Amino acid sequence: MIRRPHAHRSRARRIVAGTLLIAVVGASATTLAIATNTFGAGQKWEAVVRRVERFMAGPVPDRPTKATVLVTEPPESPEPTPTEAPTAFPSTSAGGRASPTAVPTATPTPRPRRTRMDVDIVDRPKAVFVSELRPDWCAVAGVQSVLAVLGRVDTSDRTQQRIAGRIGEWEAYDDSHNGEWGPAAMALALDAYGAPGYEVRAFKSRMTALRDAAVAIERTNSPAILLAWRGAHTWVMTGYRADADPAVYRDATISGAYILDPWYPRISSIWGPSNPPGTFTTAAELKDNFLPWKRPEGRYPDRDGLWITVVPTTVRGAAG
Repeated sequence: MIRRPHAHRSRARRIVAGTLLIAVVGASATTLAIATNTFGAGQKWEAVVRRVERFMAGPVPDRPTKATVLVTEPPESPEPTPTEAPTAFPSTSAGGRASPTAVPTATPTPRPRRTRMDVDIVDRPKAVFVSELRPDWCAVAGVQSVLAVLGRVDTSDRTQQRIAGRIGEWEAYDDSHNGEWGPAAMALALDAYGAPGYEVRAFKSRMTALRDAAVAIERTNSPAILLAWRGAHTWVMTGYRADADPAVYRDATISGAYILDPWYPRISSIWGPSNPPGTFTTAAELKDNFLPWKRPEGRYPDRDGLWITVVPTTVRGAAG
């Protein structure tokens, strides 16, 4: 059978149109999958974008940054004991007979009673909470939450984007081999936005790190930052519960902490659902999430195997 030329062209047009339709539908489906995170497509796409951004940014600057300070907890101070009165030097009376000289006995100041503590410097956690706009912006959102508690910034998306855009001022290889946000960059960002005095600290035990953060919060009226998920995530600690005041009793047991988790309201496939802002996080949850530093991108000699925090050292006014 002889095929007519116009029929051949018509079939070719249908093939081209079908191909274009498939391409458009496929692109739309991909866009929809990314937008709705179907089968994790959105997260995978964001990971690709982050790798491209990191490549375009060039090598991570190898420059000095804030040091990580290893803190060794001092031994528990014993209860004060009465001080013996010094021996009085005898004085001689007019008749030549020695008479003792009265010397006051030193009275020690006893420590406060051992009472349970429940401290949270934030009354309205939702008002200062910031959720991370991107899955890799937990540090940015954590810094923004701390600054919001201290009344330095608002909680808007625009402010978070502005803070994130300044990472080039603070990133350093020793702080994050991957570039961008490590704990030192957080401390530098806090300083740049009017909250100086934050230190990066390392501890050999979780309880020691929590006691130190609790004492810092109570003394400075400012939040602390915990590096959760082996250093991959940021938690803002605004308070704690303990069986005694850790500033007085160094053997005080911290039974939990009040946390602002920038991951909320997401659910992690590894770590599970995040808690709403201001949730009291129990000791069991802290044990599961606040873990010693271990990063896949390489070694960090001053952090590996240790619990890492970013804690305030400067006393400030009332928090929000």
